[in-house]
Amino acid sequence: MSTNTITVGHETLAFRVTGEDSDGALAVLEVRMPPGGGPPMLHRHDAFEAYRVDSGELAFYLESEGGEVTRTIAGPGSVVAIPGGREHTIRNESEAEAEALVVFTPGSEMEAFAREAGALTDPGPADVMAVAAAHGIEITRGLEGIA
Repeated sequence: MSTNTITVGHETLAFRVTGEDSDGALAVLEVRMPPGGGPPMLHRHDAFEAYRVDSGELAFYLESEGGEVTRTIAGPGSVVAIPGGREHTIRNESEAEAEALVVFTPGSEMEAFAREAGALTDPGPADVMAVAAAHGIEITRGLEGIA
């Protein structure tokens, strides 16, 4: 693996544009997510993010302007925008690996979180939550009760 490819949880992240490349304006990465992968909790952060699903399918849980969180399935070719500050998570609930191109803007804080989380050795949930909080990511709640 190159220094621009890391593992966070069960996901592989390959950075294509880094904060250093863009003066912090954005981070662009390819994500490979196995079945059952993705953050298990809803969260929010200031950065805008956009996903283009390249293969497989991903479940997007996203808070609407009215505050309701809904679940949407996106397959190859789909583009999903997640405004900054909205409660959300992305999961692979299918039985096949999924791949997506992800853009964060601004990108430096999200990249720093991913790199620090990827460097954790045998992390527990509290370790990841502490790293998230240190990088402006608020873990809000689980997915119970969201259809």
